[in-house]
Amino acid sequence: MSDPAAADVSTVSPHAPGAVLRKPAPDALDTTALGRYVRGLAERGREFADHAALWRWSVDDLEGFWASVWDHFGVRAHTPYERVLASREMPGAQWFPGATLNYAEHMLGLEEDRDRTAVIARSQTREPSELTFGELRDQVARARAGLRRLGIGAGDRVVAYLPNIPEALVAFLATASLGAIWASCAPEFGARSVVDRFAQIEPRVLLTVAGYTYGDKHIDKRDEVAAIRTGLPSVEHVVAVPYGSYAPADTGPGTLTWDAMLSEPGPLAFDPVPFDHPLYVLFSSGTTGLPKVIVHGHGGILLEHLKLHAFNLDTRPGDRALWFTTTAWAMWNITISALLHRAAIVLLDGNPLWPDLEAQWRLAAETGATLMGTSPGFVMACRKDGVQPARWPQLRQIGITGAPLPAEGFDWVYERFGPDVLLNPISGGTDVCSAFVGGGPWLPVYRGELAAPCLGADVAAFDAAGREVVGELGELVVRAPMPSMPVRFWNDPGDARYRSSYFETFPGVWRHGDWVEFSDRGSCVISGRSDATLNRGGVRLGTAEFYTVVEELPEITDSLVVHLEDAGGGAGQLLLFVALRGGATLDDALRGRIRDALRSELSPRHVPDVVHAVPAIPRTLTGKKLETPIKQILRGRPAAEVVSPDAVSDFAAVAAFATLQPHGDPAREG
Repeated sequence: MSDPAAADVSTVSPHAPGAVLRKPAPDALDTTALGRYVRGLAERGREFADHAALWRWSVDDLEGFWASVWDHFGVRAHTPYERVLASREMPGAQWFPGATLNYAEHMLGLEEDRDRTAVIARSQTREPSELTFGELRDQVARARAGLRRLGIGAGDRVVAYLPNIPEALVAFLATASLGAIWASCAPEFGARSVVDRFAQIEPRVLLTVAGYTYGDKHIDKRDEVAAIRTGLPSVEHVVAVPYGSYAPADTGPGTLTWDAMLSEPGPLAFDPVPFDHPLYVLFSSGTTGLPKVIVHGHGGILLEHLKLHAFNLDTRPGDRALWFTTTAWAMWNITISALLHRAAIVLLDGNPLWPDLEAQWRLAAETGATLMGTSPGFVMACRKDGVQPARWPQLRQIGITGAPLPAEGFDWVYERFGPDVLLNPISGGTDVCSAFVGGGPWLPVYRGELAAPCLGADVAAFDAAGREVVGELGELVVRAPMPSMPVRFWNDPGDARYRSSYFETFPGVWRHGDWVEFSDRGSCVISGRSDATLNRGGVRLGTAEFYTVVEELPEITDSLVVHLEDAGGGAGQLLLFVALRGGATLDDALRGRIRDALRSELSPRHVPDVVHAVPAIPRTLTGKKLETPIKQILRGRPAAEVVSPDAVSDFAAVAAFATLQPHGDPAREG
């Protein structure tokens, strides 16, 4: 095996695109979870010179790789699998037929883990709390017994309108232990958004809080809870979870309290289910029409999360993982899987920016987080405001997801935390509840780039003709099945919607919808969603690079860019919308600075024809910019037709675009 060079940033120009900001530590294969796996392969006669060689084997020999993951982590099957992969066809790949297992059984550890810390909960609504694995096991056993008394069994649906609190974790694991199916929404969702999601799967049990605190705001949700109950006629029982001063709402017949559901002890048992038995459903953003209901299976999630946490996030027993998320986002499902490796999870419920930008960093230091996960927007806001978080000795890795992290964000992290910390941007999606590309302890950190494809993920960039391209932008595709690809979509006869979502463009190949450029060393840059990519003068431009430049200007807090093509074949109009910091004005001078920055840092093609100021940039409830819907609104479609009001964080921000008419401004340039 190769001997990676020592971590060093002192000789690297901080402004070089793709510069190596951190090399793998010399002992990367001696001290990490990935190293233990690689050493185990070597003992069985499989040696790899570097991560690239390991990745190549992992996608060329899918059966050998995933069998090795199963064996390395000691997956506990109630019945053995007949073979690893019965069919490689996409969609329709059949993983580990014959095997029965249970995801929850692997999450809760063994009796010997009882005294390990499992959950560290911090909230703006109630006092801090912690659970050991023993206490978590006891609560899950009691919740399982309570669900059984309510008649819940395999295939039934249990849904939660809960914050990121221990009760959500306990209820989910109890549901999974029974082979029932879980879904959750965060309480900031409005009633219509919740009903649009939950009604599709006809749940029998609903867990809910009556209110919560967000920073210094007290939010009463009793009216929403009543509307949700009315909108879900299939619900037979409501479990009211007391939360701070918010007494459980009276939701009518069939209501019981959380304490009542956990009132009786029961055995900690795990019903064995087939590998692809539904574990939970995740929902697409639902900006237009009903959200897609994406079904994920026990076995696929188990294997993918064992791999992702160990090989990319370097999660080890005794670690502490903090990644701000809500129960509506796939990062909740991913983060809690740190328990698979006997790490503790830090649950943060409330406003992550309250009372200031340093709050998350202080919490991470206070709890001794070894992994601190966050978003590019948060990192760039900290950089812009001059935040200087204190270092803490336990920190090994800072994870990034949700959008591309600009190169300047990489610089800020290493200026603040030094070369010993691994900065690890990863990218995947709700669709696989995992990552396609990302970093890891055996990989360098490249400024502004994602380090490499994840093991077992055969990803590439395709041009419009379906040919692989390197060194140029293309569609992010997956050429071979992954275990956590959806089992199916809910209520999708013949898998018609599933096929059209991923396999319509390149038959038999998963098209993810991201616009990506791979380098010849395997690293990549994701430039935004491919359906929002701009085509100007025959050259495709990713939206992410616009935002990196524009949002560096001190007057601008957020931005959005769209291109309105000319049906007659002309250049069309490139429109840039900016949200301004308080006190700033979009005058000719600021417009000029915006254009000059885009021209000098990107190219003349990136210079917008029109720059508009708007009150806010509209986003989905999970923080994604609404690029394509805004383009449709500017083309004349009514906002309410294009975007479901309850699917976005601020529908007024969407509606504001309906009053805009594309036109030139005083400083228009061609």
